[in-house]
Amino acid sequence: MAGGGVHPVVNGMATAADWMSAASFISMAGIIAFAGYDGSVYLMGWTGGYVLLALLLAPYLRKFGQFTVPDFVGTRYYSRTARVVAVICLIFISFTYVAGQMRGVGVVFSRFLEVDITYGVLIGMGVVFFYAVMGGMKGVTYTQVAQYCVLIFAYLVPAIFMSILISGQPVPQIGLGARWPMDRGYGFYKSWIKPWLIWVLRPIPAAANR
Repeated sequence: MAGGGVHPVVNGMATAADWMSAASFISMAGIIAFAGYDGSVYLMGWTGGYVLLALLLAPYLRKFGQFTVPDFVGTRYYSRTARVVAVICLIFISFTYVAGQMRGVGVVFSRFLEVDITYGVLIGMGVVFFYAVMGGMKGVTYTQVAQYCVLIFAYLVPAIFMSILISGQPVPQIGLGARWPMDRGYGFYKSWIKPWLIWVLRPIPAAANR
């Protein structure tokens, strides 16, 4: 990626920023606020698809020496035509996602600059085009790292303060466990930490042996 000049941690932060994008940061939070618990199904599917992509597709692309699906298809089938077809399919599939992203960018710029949302979209497209052309892949990556730092801060700070206000615990997961102890609902253990450790850590030795 970018001639091998990007550290894996930096690349991971950029990838996380891709997931914490306008589609997930604005739309997913909005649909959960609007639909309540039923809206969390969209978030689960969104996250589950990302995990499947990271586990079932990305490692094999890297093992094959390619970083994109069109490159893999073209190299695997020794066909330039197959590569072009894969690019067309990728653009078609990504169009709805990019449209949502640009809509989110337009909302942000329209609120920040107090302009119409159409102009906000155009301004956002111009900014993205500028740093993508001038900085190349490395410039895009480090821009996403900056985006990651802003988004992770915006994610965690409200959650931490809400957890402190509700339960007195700074970590939301601990606050949730303190608020609703598992022994009331399940009757197995007095602490919610014990079953959590059993459920999460039990499969690890088997996975390590595999």
